[in-house]
Amino acid sequence: MVDQRNLILAIVLSIAVLFGFEFVWRTMFPPPPTEQTEQAQTADGTATGDGASVVPGSAPQAPGGTEAGIPPAPGAPGPVMDADVVSRAQALAASDGGRVTIDTAELQGSIRLRGARVDDLILTDYRESLEEDSPPIHLFSPAGAPDPYYAEFGWVAAGQGGGSVSMPLPGADTPWTASSDTLRVGEPVTLTWDNGAGLRFTRTYAVDEHFMFTVTQRVENTGETPLTMFPYGLVSRTDRPATTGIWILHEGPLGVFDGTLTEVNYGDLEDESTQSHTTTGGWIGITDKYWLAALAFDQQREANARFIRHVTDGRERFQVDYRLSGQTLAPGGSVETTNRLFAGAKKVQLLDGYGDQYGITNFDLAIDFGWFYFMTKPFFYSLLWLENLLGNYGLAIIAFVILLKLAFYPLANKAYTSMSKMKKMQPELKKIQERFKDDKQRAQQEIMGLYKRENVNPLSGCLPILIQIPVFFALYKVLFVSIEMRHAPFYGWIQDLSAPDPTNIFTLFGLIPWDAPTFLHIGIWPLIMGASMYLQQKLNPTPPDPTQARIMAMLPILFTFILARFAAGLVIYWTLNNILSMAQQWYIMRRMGAKVNP
Repeated sequence: MVDQRNLILAIVLSIAVLFGFEFVWRTMFPPPPTEQTEQAQTADGTATGDGASVVPGSAPQAPGGTEAGIPPAPGAPGPVMDADVVSRAQALAASDGGRVTIDTAELQGSIRLRGARVDDLILTDYRESLEEDSPPIHLFSPAGAPDPYYAEFGWVAAGQGGGSVSMPLPGADTPWTASSDTLRVGEPVTLTWDNGAGLRFTRTYAVDEHFMFTVTQRVENTGETPLTMFPYGLVSRTDRPATTGIWILHEGPLGVFDGTLTEVNYGDLEDESTQSHTTTGGWIGITDKYWLAALAFDQQREANARFIRHVTDGRERFQVDYRLSGQTLAPGGSVETTNRLFAGAKKVQLLDGYGDQYGITNFDLAIDFGWFYFMTKPFFYSLLWLENLLGNYGLAIIAFVILLKLAFYPLANKAYTSMSKMKKMQPELKKIQERFKDDKQRAQQEIMGLYKRENVNPLSGCLPILIQIPVFFALYKVLFVSIEMRHAPFYGWIQDLSAPDPTNIFTLFGLIPWDAPTFLHIGIWPLIMGASMYLQQKLNPTPPDPTQARIMAMLPILFTFILARFAAGLVIYWTLNNILSMAQQWYIMRRMGAKVNP
């Protein structure tokens, strides 16, 4: 009995530590803001600001076998200082050279013609909060605006033998000419530019009804010099974004290289500012909790992909980029490459569909399904099916819990039957403990003998908890990372299942005008959850050790505080799971003739 209680206590406390430590630590000791003052430079000593992208090197290898130098973009403007930062609208209005409007049902924005950057994207179906006047999500913003974020494509060139060339190539300041002023679904736009030295560049942008851009680049050589052309793409982000800061979710640079997911935290690039990977097929990008900007390059060609960080004038700049293997551009000939840019919401069905449609390897791994991927993804699709059936994500969670309880009923039935037998044995166990209170070894032998005579396994009662741990983690991941739960309403006061319960007992649910500390924010659903956990404990045999009994009695209070800051959807799941477990346990105990507390 003691061993069983120790095991249960260790498991429960482990969960409390895993989920509670991060919350308590970040609540009581928030990390101080960091101040970065170093000046990053490119390989040729030129500092770059958020107005100039770092273009992948023009040749696969530099002399001596090291990676080629990283020149600044040709014709790129100088660093943008903090004093030059203006509003997003002002930065867009100040764009010289004109813009191509992006107009679809789910995307609004524009492509800057000078430099041909995709630097203005708004996700029209998503808003920052539930407020009626809440602005839509601004995913991309131009240089000069707060938090610049954009995608860019281009070419680097090498001469015969891999040597460098002085040929003018399109860069961040190149004035492109557009075939149309608006990019719509089914209406691509082609940009053209002639370098005046024998090369004519075209770049065609197409967009689908969701978030995928197809970018086709073509170069025609009207001169007499053969070249080797290396296409590249990049996503650049200035200033480190605010993140959830929870260890179970990755936010930052990531990619799939040779079929393997690689995730790099923003902080990791402080120690190693450039991380390179060689791959055939895959993708690279930057992810937030719900949003993704990713480049899917030609899946049949070798690519050099990189994660980069540098700091200019105190502002961090993060970039992910790729450079494909070279293509020979003969005089009178042409080369072409087609790559894709995903910029939008991380919806599982969309990512799966794009992965199948375009052969993008493991594109769904942009969503952090975690260690229990084999459970989390099926859980997600089950919840999605139930939501479509019931019309509410909260009801889908409730239905899912009921289905889980039915699936685990045989194991739980065996466990609760054993626990009921143990509860019936409580008087006999107390007699043994009293009789041999001065001889603990003999008492343990007698207790084990009693278990054997009654055919009871003291560890079988742990099965429900052991089963629930991976299920809890897997479902928590699904509810935490799925955009489908974002701003999804339930009933009553729960208008966003992805956010904590907004009510608070310490303000008498809004009657007291007091801004309570975060750790004192305890809503109605966490209180119901804590009460259900307390009542569930009362159905179980009381631990013989008084100290252990007091610790177990404190766990409902501890979990109430911990889960109070969790998503309301998860608290509803945990509460209903407790209630159904109690009902099942109560029924089995009554059937077994065990005494049930009122």
